Amino acid sequence: MFPSRGVRLVAERISMQKQEPKRVLAVLNDLFFSVKLADAAKRAGLDLEFVKDASQVLEKAQRKPAFIVLDLNFEAVGPLSLIAALKADAATKGVSLIAYVSHVQGELKQQAHEAGCDMVLARSAFSQSMPQIFKRHSGA
Repeated sequence: MFPSRGVRLVAERISMQKQEPKRVLAVLNDLFFSVKLADAAKRAGLDLEFVKDASQVLEKAQRKPAFIVLDLNFEAVGPLSLIAALKADAATKGVSLIAYVSHVQGELKQQAHEAGCDMVLARSAFSQSMPQIFKRHSGA
């Protein structure tokens, strides 16, 4: 017995929704690091969107990205305030925040954790772990 046209269309829509790539927000202003992020996202099958304004991050986070990558040295967005705002909003508090910082900035790393950041890594460790992090969040 063949499924009705309506059932078939619903099944096709569900299938199409599952194939839509997850999105990652990247909040940084480093061109060279942007290329690394874009490559890791592409390999993991994730869409990557660069955002350079705190209000845009807050707005785009409402759409539940897979996670947000944040450069803690990108002072233009006020990273610690941004983390606190994302974690204070019921609609965005469940979005994973992964931040990176220079390995010598231990105090900033601690402040980011206290503000609610889910994971804070030294930039070099994040760079090395990037493929695994992206793959884990892709659901693959």
